[in-house]
Amino acid sequence: MPADQPRDGPEPMAGIVTYHYSPERSASLDRKPSSWYTSALANPRHVTESDLLTRLRQGDHTAFDVLFRQWYEPVVRSANRILHDPGVAEELAQDVFLELWRRREQLPDGSSVPGYLMQAARNRALNHLRHLQVQKKSQLFVEALNEPAEHADADTHANELESAIRDAIAELPPRTREVFLMSRERNLRYSEIAEQLGVTVKAVEANMSRALRQLREKLSPFLRRHDDG
Repeated sequence: MPADQPRDGPEPMAGIVTYHYSPERSASLDRKPSSWYTSALANPRHVTESDLLTRLRQGDHTAFDVLFRQWYEPVVRSANRILHDPGVAEELAQDVFLELWRRREQLPDGSSVPGYLMQAARNRALNHLRHLQVQKKSQLFVEALNEPAEHADADTHANELESAIRDAIAELPPRTREVFLMSRERNLRYSEIAEQLGVTVKAVEANMSRALRQLREKLSPFLRRHDDG
């Protein structure tokens, strides 16, 4: 499920869990469950992490299903301890599992999948809090542009600039916009962005240069207007 499409929030973990972790459902889940899957659900402690990791890396949807059912609630709780917002915590938890599925083939030998999930939940929760702080920084843009000192005017210009910036970012090419937001909103280093997207650091640098150049071009009329004022 792409991140830019609307989705329903996950159902509580009572009974069967409703979730989406890939664009298509696994055919294996529509057939009679395998003996391994049945045993893993009945006795999750008897399933080794190495076995789960091997099956997950091979694209075994049943292994992912076992992980989701066992670790979804702990991941939500971990995120919620930071966010104090259960709804957002559940959204981030689904994102964490989606990212695990996308990166399954890249997991190194000996990886702790539960450890990966919990650390990813913490990182995403902290990044979400940083994102919320972006809205509070409009006054910094105003000061940088030498806005008038009047409070009402400053608020008006800050809103105009924030809207202009948001529109300019939305017009960036999808990959360029993704790289820019990962850098500016999630505060990720270029090497971290490259690892998550499966590209080179040079590619990340090129996309960032492209983003900054296009943003300057899009915002230049706005900036000149305020310089003239």
